[in-house]
Amino acid sequence: MVADRRELLGFAGVGLLAYAVDLGLFTCLRGPAGLGPLTAKTLSFVAGCSVAYAGNALGTYRHTRTRGLRSCAVFFAVNAAGAAVQLLCLAVSHYGLGLTSQHADTVSGAGVGMVLGTILRFWGTRTLVFRSGAASGGRTGSWNGTSGGRVGSWTG
Repeated sequence: MVADRRELLGFAGVGLLAYAVDLGLFTCLRGPAGLGPLTAKTLSFVAGCSVAYAGNALGTYRHTRTRGLRSCAVFFAVNAAGAAVQLLCLAVSHYGLGLTSQHADTVSGAGVGMVLGTILRFWGTRTLVFRSGAASGGRTGSWNGTSGGRVGSWTG
């Protein structure tokens, strides 16, 4: 139970740092650097994902011994899926439900979308990227000490 709480708090702390990097870099690239919104957001998203990957690999999930480019690529894919969830929430609210005010866009994209996207990111990061198991040198995913097909389960 304590390990799960530490994992969640570590994931949240790294996520807040990555969000700050994303937002700060986007603001600088969009303002003083004069880049367009899509270019600025793409660059800030990649920087934020890089910070999040490093923070999770070196901090929150350091016990999993994940190696290689595969885990990094899967991490970026999970984060892109989380971003897509946020955009989908915004699109459904704005275009599907006709809630077009700035407040409605903020609630749907940065509120509901962020919560759902973060749940997806946490699940994907824990299950697909930083799996615990015998192959990774960490905890095993089964009660009897073998991988037992449960690698990455919520109960660890």
